[in-house]
Amino acid sequence: MVFITEHEILETVTMIRSENLDVRAVTMGISLYDCAGRDPREVAERVHAKIVQRAGRLVAVADEIEHKYGIPIVNKRVSLTPIAHVLGSDDPAGYVEVAHALDAAAEEIGIDFVGGFSCLVQKGFTHADSALIEAIPEAIGGTQRVCSSVNVASTRAGINMDAVVRMADVLKAVSQKTAAQDCIGCAKIVVFCNVPEDNPFMAGAMHGSGEPEVSVNVAISGPGVVRNAVASHPEASLIELADLIKRTTFKITRVGELVAREASQMLGAQMGIIDLSLAPTPVVGDSIAEILESMGLGQVGAPGTTAALAMLNDAVKKGGTMATSSTGGLSGAFIPVSEDAAMAKAAADGVLSIEKLEAMTAVCSLGLDMIVVPGDIPRNALAGVIADVMAIGMINSKTTGARLIPAYGKKVGDWVTLGGLFGEAPVMAVSNAGNDAFMARGGRIPAPLQSLTN
Repeated sequence: MVFITEHEILETVTMIRSENLDVRAVTMGISLYDCAGRDPREVAERVHAKIVQRAGRLVAVADEIEHKYGIPIVNKRVSLTPIAHVLGSDDPAGYVEVAHALDAAAEEIGIDFVGGFSCLVQKGFTHADSALIEAIPEAIGGTQRVCSSVNVASTRAGINMDAVVRMADVLKAVSQKTAAQDCIGCAKIVVFCNVPEDNPFMAGAMHGSGEPEVSVNVAISGPGVVRNAVASHPEASLIELADLIKRTTFKITRVGELVAREASQMLGAQMGIIDLSLAPTPVVGDSIAEILESMGLGQVGAPGTTAALAMLNDAVKKGGTMATSSTGGLSGAFIPVSEDAAMAKAAADGVLSIEKLEAMTAVCSLGLDMIVVPGDIPRNALAGVIADVMAIGMINSKTTGARLIPAYGKKVGDWVTLGGLFGEAPVMAVSNAGNDAFMARGGRIPAPLQSLTN
């Protein structure tokens, strides 16, 4: 039994009131293997019923915990077994039908998003995988709460370049289908390398094959808390600053531990993981970029940005793992451009480029996240950007992801407004040097030497 003292709870009051501390998400993971079948209608009915049965009280329980402790819980979400493992069909229309069932269940129980319209194709496609990928544009374009992710690479398997190209086509199609909403559908799709099975963050959440029947995973957040701690110690050396961030993250993580334990007990589910990620919002002061600038950078993207982010990411992990034995998910610092007002400004000012963000991907929690690119970007150029992010994850044995938004009808310098936590961002330039001959080779980039660990 891990005891959390009253003093620890009271210590969070200032963080909540003035520093934007919140629990970013309480995500219930649900196994759907007992819903599997080949008939889309039957599978859709079973999946809908199970989500409503197991997660029907999720919102009420989260609200009760929020009221009890005064800790804001921003999102209530559900993650599911990858749907390509549940519906044994090669007809894309069947997967669209299941997606609508997920959306209806999410609306009925009042959650924000449901994740798991997913497949894992790092080594190749099954008929079900191919059908699900083909269904993504219609599924995402026709629903409100459904999120999709596709794992196209891993350190053990390499990079499935055919899958990378197909996902570039998917993003272009979703962009066009949701153009009237500034292409918001693309914000609900992630392309992964080394996808974690217990990620509570959307759009990449899913409930992997090694997970229990039902679990509760909690994503904490507190960039504003860390920023204020850093800003209040301008005299600190870097090693002192790292220690300060560790101690601050420890306190934030204890809040997540408390919420996860209470929620899992009240819902009759196994406690899953605490995701230690610092996830920004568009609110001023709740920004990863502002943390880095408080360390002494003139603006995020300046020389030294990658080094500062590496220190921040490492300190967050060290502090969090001292506070809980249940770490998991992505756990680190996110750099989503549209969701971080200071980062979006740096991109608009020309200080922060996609190439710099790729370098930052090597040391942060995810990768090229919520980045808007021109709507007329060639398919192979978009695929090349995705492949670069996958390569960083593959070689470094870490999770990386690409959440890219080709803004239909928009050009470099235009702004895209997605609203809510998705925020807004300028359209960023992508190199126009050709890569068609490279992408046309197809096949799989082999796994690196470091995959041979047995």
